[in-house]
Amino acid sequence: MILSNITHSQTGGVPLSVDFDSPEDYLIFIFQILFATTTVLVAGTVVTGILATRALRIQNRFIFMLNTSICDTLVGFSVYYLGLFDVQEGYPSRNGTYNVLPSLLGVNILTFLFAQFDRYFAVCHPFIYSRFVTRQFVIAVNIYCWVYNSAHLLARNLLPVSKAIQLYVFSIVFFQLIVFTKVVMTIKLYVVARFQLERDPPSADKESKKESLRIIIFVVISFLMLWCPSFVNIIIRFVVGGGLTFRNEATNLFAIMARLNAVCTPSVYIWGSPALREATMRTVWGRLCPRCKRR
Repeated sequence: MILSNITHSQTGGVPLSVDFDSPEDYLIFIFQILFATTTVLVAGTVVTGILATRALRIQNRFIFMLNTSICDTLVGFSVYYLGLFDVQEGYPSRNGTYNVLPSLLGVNILTFLFAQFDRYFAVCHPFIYSRFVTRQFVIAVNIYCWVYNSAHLLARNLLPVSKAIQLYVFSIVFFQLIVFTKVVMTIKLYVVARFQLERDPPSADKESKKESLRIIIFVVISFLMLWCPSFVNIIIRFVVGGGLTFRNEATNLFAIMARLNAVCTPSVYIWGSPALREATMRTVWGRLCPRCKRR
């Protein structure tokens, strides 16, 4: 086979993630290509739809969606390297990116947390929210997610390996606190959506709040379900010394599940928000497919 010959004939550069010695290798390689392309298309569509629609850009909840979707688009592009080539991130690393590409998921972790607090105060304390939580403040919070993640990544790469591993373990403990906070906030938001909003009289504002709560609840639940297996395996490997190990990132089932968030999250955005769905249809798919726009 051509791919097999290419793989075995490589004398320099980074080899491919599989050897193409079995049908499973071809399935893995094709899956990674489809996965990366789908992620870029879906998340990129959300980014374009929000940026091209002023009515969405001025709303705080869509700023959070924009931030995670930009991150998800970059995750999709990263799969073209992490999924197609023989890459092993972490400790020890092989053909790695100094954890730059995997750390993109860390931006989403913080963004989701701040988005949950944003929706809670918007619904439960609307007067305080409208006075203090401005658009500039929300933008600053989203920028902070990138700055914090970049600073943490820079520290891990500049410190000696022993200290970097200690910082990595500390980040795992910190992530546990974030996960616990996410679970508590998800339950709280569900109670608000289920009982408090039901008592409010029908209005456009009520429907908008219900929509935003429904989206963030679904997003966080899917995020925890897909990310937790990788998180648990990492804890077992560093604390107990067991856990599962994989040949590279392309065959790491837990890492693949975590990166699936990059497809699930923007898909939930489009599914849960008619305004965003209309914006993406008008600005992206309607231009590529006029027949879709007429529908």
